[in-house]
Amino acid sequence: MENRTTPVTTQELWAKLFLSPSVEEYLAENGDACSLPTFSEYITALANLKGEKPVQIIKRGDIEASYGHRLFTGARTPSRDTVLQMAFGLELGTDETQQLLKVAHASPLHPKVKRDAVIAFCLHRHYSLAEAQAALFENGLPVLGGASRGKR
Repeated sequence: MENRTTPVTTQELWAKLFLSPSVEEYLAENGDACSLPTFSEYITALANLKGEKPVQIIKRGDIEASYGHRLFTGARTPSRDTVLQMAFGLELGTDETQQLLKVAHASPLHPKVKRDAVIAFCLHRHYSLAEAQAALFENGLPVLGGASRGKR
């Protein structure tokens, strides 16, 4: 196995996978590169990197406080909408949000999906969650956390 200081890119992993004589050999040689952190590990690392406390992120993401703290401890698994709310709470851009969705095992944002396009536009322009919710509403699209928003 190579001794690298920089992570192997996804493109490099695809090439290695397709050039490998067997999936077992690929996994033996690249298994360490084939894992993602847990969602809670990832958001905790992002919070630490940004020098913020979870409570600030949870509030900006308009996530119910006890549920948000359970996300940070790993006691709860988020829905895709909650992951997107967390992205706004963390003030992520589109690329960072796509990675957050990947870590959460949620489908990525797609520009052919109207709702996703509005969300991606808002993330790219660094809109607040409230501004993004308004953009969704104005375009006749479901807001983030839509079905659960009235239950708080």
